[in-house]
Amino acid sequence: MRTNIHAIARSHVGPALEPVRAQRELRRQSAVARTLGSSFVGNILASAARQIGQAPRLCALIEAWPGDLAAAAVAMRLNAGLHALAQQGGMPDLTALYRNRAGNFDAAISSAFALCEGELITWMAHPTQTNEVGRAGALMAALMTLQQTRQLPVELLELGASAGLNLNLGHYRYELAGRTCGQIASPVCIAPEWRGAAAAVAPVEVASARGVDLHPLRLSDADTRERLMAFVWADQDCRAERLAAAIQLARLHVPALDEGRAAPWLEHQLASPQRDGTWRVVFHSMFMQYLGDDERRAVMTRILQAGARAQPDRPFAWIALEWRADRSAVELRLTEWSGSGEAAGRSRVLALCHPYGDWIAWQDQPFAGR
Repeated sequence: MRTNIHAIARSHVGPALEPVRAQRELRRQSAVARTLGSSFVGNILASAARQIGQAPRLCALIEAWPGDLAAAAVAMRLNAGLHALAQQGGMPDLTALYRNRAGNFDAAISSAFALCEGELITWMAHPTQTNEVGRAGALMAALMTLQQTRQLPVELLELGASAGLNLNLGHYRYELAGRTCGQIASPVCIAPEWRGAAAAVAPVEVASARGVDLHPLRLSDADTRERLMAFVWADQDCRAERLAAAIQLARLHVPALDEGRAAPWLEHQLASPQRDGTWRVVFHSMFMQYLGDDERRAVMTRILQAGARAQPDRPFAWIALEWRADRSAVELRLTEWSGSGEAAGRSRVLALCHPYGDWIAWQDQPFAGR
């Protein structure tokens, strides 16, 4: 999609299209944002739905977008582009709207669409890469649960790692169900609202951590840091502060991050020898929705094959924090292979989670075949 964005936008000539698809998706995501606690982003997207006709090429791009607009997070790409324009300060009305979180939404958004349509189209080429550090709370809870099966160091392999901030989950402090764990002195604190029974707490030793992304974000680049901050919803100061702290920490603990497609990278990593006495863990968060059907099947095939090869002294696990197929909830799922010959592994849903990690509803269902 990155290489086709401008071609699709340029292809529009003649009268403006009726923005049926664009308005429907922007209004849907506006309602979602309100449900998730961001009235400001809800207002931004609702205004964008009303004013999208001021940007005919942008509107045509969204109308012609291949595939599912929700799965591609098209509204969130546009939201981030508007946030970035406000941060840059070149449009005073838009900057004031974001600073005050109140004002004439339609006037500011209409002006941005009319004057900065090209910049916003460029933003649409960027997949949403929030690299949300808040999700590390759910991921760490899953790793601590894994330690209840066997307490071993973990080798982490992350798919869709973005800037690699969640590869640093071993460097963060956690407040989970009223208990403090992780690196107590860390400047990054993950403290989700906890619902349900408390998860087991256990030390997690990260022996190694490596990730891949099709377009990894390099935090040494100032524009990249600005882009990453723009994906944070503008009225969620705690998320922004936590992300800024995680970015700063990543300059001391630089994540091991590769560029490439998930399936071949995973095949290569899983072919490398696994140390005896370690868990090898593949994990991903809000990633599968961006894959095509073929690559999704290839990724899952490689994971299942690796699980089937697990040995008692080299167990394997898969942690997935992903939307359900109907997008009704985000599930935290843990699948383990202990090396006793179970081809499908033992799989269970540990929790339902807020998409950005604000809360975790722990349920820890019994194991079942995947």
